[in-house]
Amino acid sequence: MNRLLHHFIEAAARTRPAARALTCGKIHLSYGELQHRLQATAAGLQTLGLKPGTRVVIYLPKQPETVLTMFGSARAGGIFVPVNPLLKPAQVAHILDDCEAAVLVTSVDRAALLADVLPACKSLQHLIITDGAARPETFPSLTVTDWQTLQSGNDPVYTDITENSTAAILYTSGSSGHPKGVVLSHRNLVLGAESVAHYLGSRPSDRLLAVLPLSFDYGLNQLITAFHTGASVVLMNYLLPRDIVRTVSRERITTLAGVPSLWMQLASLNWPDDTSEHLHTLTNSGGHLPVSVINNLQRCLPASRLFLMYGLTEAFRSSYLPPEELASRPTSMGRAIPHVELAVVRPDGTACASGEPGELVHAGPLVAQGYWNNPAATARHFRSPPTAMLNHHADEKVLWSGDTVTMDTDGYLYFVGREDDMIKTSGYRVSPIEVEEVLHTNERVHEAAVFGVPHPTLGQAIMAIVTSDGDTRADETRVDNAAFVQELLDSCRVALPAFMLPTHIEQRQQLPKTPNGKIDRQRLKQEFHGYFAETS
Repeated sequence: MNRLLHHFIEAAARTRPAARALTCGKIHLSYGELQHRLQATAAGLQTLGLKPGTRVVIYLPKQPETVLTMFGSARAGGIFVPVNPLLKPAQVAHILDDCEAAVLVTSVDRAALLADVLPACKSLQHLIITDGAARPETFPSLTVTDWQTLQSGNDPVYTDITENSTAAILYTSGSSGHPKGVVLSHRNLVLGAESVAHYLGSRPSDRLLAVLPLSFDYGLNQLITAFHTGASVVLMNYLLPRDIVRTVSRERITTLAGVPSLWMQLASLNWPDDTSEHLHTLTNSGGHLPVSVINNLQRCLPASRLFLMYGLTEAFRSSYLPPEELASRPTSMGRAIPHVELAVVRPDGTACASGEPGELVHAGPLVAQGYWNNPAATARHFRSPPTAMLNHHADEKVLWSGDTVTMDTDGYLYFVGREDDMIKTSGYRVSPIEVEEVLHTNERVHEAAVFGVPHPTLGQAIMAIVTSDGDTRADETRVDNAAFVQELLDSCRVALPAFMLPTHIEQRQQLPKTPNGKIDRQRLKQEFHGYFAETS
């Protein structure tokens, strides 16, 4: 029997039709209502001519129409492509062109922003507007349909799709050049949700607050996991971290997912005393969470269990650290989740010894199908298993992640860095995380980004950009605080060997972020690329 993505909602609608499925502001949908609207969305897309495999791009914030289009597209046999709502027109146009989308779902205002770039998107045929009607004359080459008209279709026709059919394409932010589209099957998404729900101990009574972009694999996985469990999801497009605290309290949220930059902000806020009555699960992914932030979270939310997780869009989730291991292994990213096998290997594919750095290789049904329309990148990262994975057939494709990790004698993994993030200085390889951890021992440090840039004699110089809790302006300008910078450098001298000392430390009001909320180290690298050429 095929297990398809939309079956989660269908199952909950049969068994618990009145249970709350989705909340967005004043809009509340039960599972019965969500299933009815999902069916209408799928039928409407088929009426427009959607065939199995048709790509449907969604350029919206988190709202019911976003969710309905994703699951409705999957129900109709299409492929949904969620786009981060923070992306600019040229970036959206790249995704539309790269995946050869036939359908774009967006709002009136966002469609107006895209008016200049859409004519160049040759594959695009349909524009669906969710909040009114766009002027058709603005988009003469497209069929423009409003949301209510889309919802007036008959029941959708069942399509010949299987669990191995493509359900979604998620575009990664990319460390260089344009982002790549990661191809995910129904099976990838279904088993990923099943695995995460198992180790988190998810329950139908849970209420999840969705603050991460649904175009981000971590944010999408949280949504799918909730529907797998029959839990309730509250969609939130927040402006300030304190808005999240208020919503957690008002909505009696039980589960909250975040990335390190968000947790750093939330850990410094005052939480209502009654939060401990309902908020029982916290999860982190998308980067290393400093020990100082872990300690702060445990102080302000002592009743909440914190799961440290690691994953890639190309493998969804990969490992997690159980909360009971936090005290003894706070820097570990844990062990493999259910349905996943991980190995740490040398360049020749043999297994690394305990504590020896090597590349992390992922195997199992959560590994993606490859990159959309990019055979070269697919061949580079999705390859035959290494010799360390003897139980996998040579024809099976596993993910060679490019991430450097170590594994201890108990099988717990520790992130060292991405291959392209490792700093090569004075003949040594330095992990940015090790230096960032030392910077975070200073209580005034709020965020820290460490990276390498070209240097005429060192090969690469180690650069550190920090923000402090006292920074209040929302820009990225430098803060002239020489005493604080000297204090940080002194602490690094105490804790690190000379070759790991930052050559340059700078304090700023704010660090640049990617659309998924991670620190944008690539932008910092580009900004400082010629720094020593200019000052030498």
